[in-house]
Amino acid sequence: PNFETLFSGRARAIQSSAIREILKVTERPDIISFAGGLPAPETFPVKETLAAMERVLTGCGREALQYSTTEGFAPLREWIAARNSTPEAPVHPDQVLMVSGSQQGLDLLAKVLIDPGDTVLVETPTYLGALQAFSLFEPKYVSIPSDGDGLMPETMNGSLRGAKFLYCLPNFQNPTGRLLAEERRYRLAEKARELDLLILEDDPYGELSYAGDTPRTIRSLAPERTVYMGSFSKILAPGIRLGYVIAPTALRAKLVQAKQATDLHTSTLAQMAAYEVVKDGFLNGHIPTIRKLYSDQCQAMLGALSRHMPEGVRWNSPKGGMFLWAELPKGMDAGALLAKAVENNVAFVPGMPFFAANPSIEALRLAFVTVPPPRIE
Repeated sequence: PNFETLFSGRARAIQSSAIREILKVTERPDIISFAGGLPAPETFPVKETLAAMERVLTGCGREALQYSTTEGFAPLREWIAARNSTPEAPVHPDQVLMVSGSQQGLDLLAKVLIDPGDTVLVETPTYLGALQAFSLFEPKYVSIPSDGDGLMPETMNGSLRGAKFLYCLPNFQNPTGRLLAEERRYRLAEKARELDLLILEDDPYGELSYAGDTPRTIRSLAPERTVYMGSFSKILAPGIRLGYVIAPTALRAKLVQAKQATDLHTSTLAQMAAYEVVKDGFLNGHIPTIRKLYSDQCQAMLGALSRHMPEGVRWNSPKGGMFLWAELPKGMDAGALLAKAVENNVAFVPGMPFFAANPSIEALRLAFVTVPPPRIE
């Protein structure tokens, strides 16, 4: 059959991720890749995960290999609720939904919230994977002006009333690595109430602050207006595909129904093993080692940029996470530069795909945590 005629309009609109296409190039061993947003493999707790898997399979193997509840493994949800609770914004385990990586959280939220033509607010620029998940459901994007301190709540006015939600990554954002300033978090919480707005707070990088201080979440300031997404991909390992959504009760119930139709439940074995790894405080010692490594990598990248970049190139200095954002001289095309860079065995990601509208051709994302300092240089 002619599959082009069989594909739905939605399927015809899907495009490959620019990053995934670039990553095909980076599989060559001679390529120095600043492209993929991959955590450093040396941080993966292989020994601890193996021991956890053995304990789970030995102690309750049949349960671990069986179908499970859509909501997720109860002890792990209780652990997540306790870890994310604040005095102002406690989390009940019944607000937590386990998902197969926080990317599934984005997909489920898009399914239950977006009708064609709905207004969705995003940062400038924003996470490409979120744009991919949302775009399937044909929203109308409005890009909120942003600067080095994140999105600018003062630019949000009454014309945005009626938007379905604002999607944001306040901590060490992908792609820019920037941190939403604390006073802007308070203003954003006020704006959410003023404009009757739901906020989707995506926070995979919040624990990767180089100084060790994790900023206040937007959820802690406006719990009734915030859906919070977290992930084990950056603090344990992405291969276990474990994330979670903390949502107000009515929305969480609808997300559970959507997940039932998608994959029934997230891997029981992965959830039980992850709980076995984290339940006794393993992350308290593990996360500081990740922070130290990433901080050292970031300093190596910043030092090399300052030594080697010509005049007119600008970049930020992240305080955490895995990325920094650079801008070439005005009018220079990062996509054209990528082609030349690949000829010289270097890869990065041009910034254009991260914009919902009016993309910057000069911008590019540099991911630095998987390249050792001598290769960065």
